[in-house]
Amino acid sequence: MIQDSILMNDWHPVFRSDALVQGEPQSVRLLGEDLVLWRSVNGVHAWKDLCIHRGTRLSLGKAHQGTLSCPYHGWVYDASGQCIHIPAHPEQKPPAKAHVVVYQAQEKYGMVWVCLGQPDQDIPAFPEEADPAFRKLLTGPFPPMRTNGLRIIENFLDVTHFPFVHGGILGDVSQPQISDYHVEGDELGLVALDIFAYQPDPYGAGSGETVRYTYRVFRPLTAYLAKDAPDGSRLTLMLSLTPLDELLTSAWFYGAINEKIDISARDWDNFQSKIFSQDVPIVESQRPEMLPLDLQAELHLRSDRLAIAYRRWLKELGLTYGVI
Repeated sequence: MIQDSILMNDWHPVFRSDALVQGEPQSVRLLGEDLVLWRSVNGVHAWKDLCIHRGTRLSLGKAHQGTLSCPYHGWVYDASGQCIHIPAHPEQKPPAKAHVVVYQAQEKYGMVWVCLGQPDQDIPAFPEEADPAFRKLLTGPFPPMRTNGLRIIENFLDVTHFPFVHGGILGDVSQPQISDYHVEGDELGLVALDIFAYQPDPYGAGSGETVRYTYRVFRPLTAYLAKDAPDGSRLTLMLSLTPLDELLTSAWFYGAINEKIDISARDWDNFQSKIFSQDVPIVESQRPEMLPLDLQAELHLRSDRLAIAYRRWLKELGLTYGVI
C-alpha cells in the first residue's frame, strides 16, 4: 500500500453507486491496496480483499443477507467484518481475530468513496449540489491513465493548453492569449479567479464565445472549475481521481449545468469523454512522471501561476505521493 498520510486519510471515489448492487461484490484498487466492495441493506462496505484464513480474494465470494462468504472454504463474515461461521467446524465459534480489515466507505454524488485511514475531513463539497437550478451529471470512471494523479490535476488547472490540445472546441490557435489572473489560498484550498479565454465551442453546442473560468483545488486529487459565459450559461465541474497505484489513475467528472445549457446526458458524456481522451496522450507522455515540487526543475511563466501555487501548496501539505 502507498504510505502517504495525506492521501491515506482522504476520501477517494472508487465505484459508481448505481453499479454496486446487492449480491455482487466487486474488486477495486486504491493506493496500491486491493479492496472488495459490497452492498448490504445497511449500506456499502469496503474491506481488504483478503480472507484471513488462506488469503483468497473475497471479491470472488458471495454476498447474501448482510454477509459475505469466502469462495475457498465458505467462511462467512458479517457486515462488521467478523467471521461468524466456519462450515468445516459449524459447532466452533470463530475466534475474535477472524476479522477482515475494514475501511470506511460512503456514497455521495453517485459514487462510492473510500478512506483507507482516519478521515480528518468530509468528502469535498460540490458547491452547486443543493441548488435546484442546476442539473447534476456524473461521468466516469474514465479508463485508467498511466500517469500520476497530480499530473492530471495540474493539466485540469491549465487553460493555456486548450488551443493546442482541444483546438476548435475549448481553444483557437489564432487566439491563444488568456487574461492575467489572481490565485489565493482560502479555507477550502486554492482559488484562481477571473481567467478569461476565447472558446470556439465551450459547451459542445457549436457557438464560440469568451468565457470566464474560476478554478478551485479542494484536495491534492480533487479540483473544480466554474465556466461562465456572457449569456448567463454556467457549467461547473469537479474532477476527482482514484489513485489505483502511483502511476495508474482513474478519473471522474461530476458536473452541473444551468438551464441555459441544453444538452442530453449522453451528449454530455460524449463531450467530456472527447475532451478527456485528447488529454490522455499528452499527460501520459510527460516526464518526469512524478510532479516536481522544486520550482527550478521546470520553466514557469506568468500564465502558470495556478500550477505554481498548486505545487507550493502540495509541498506545504507535506505530500510524498507522486512528487519529486
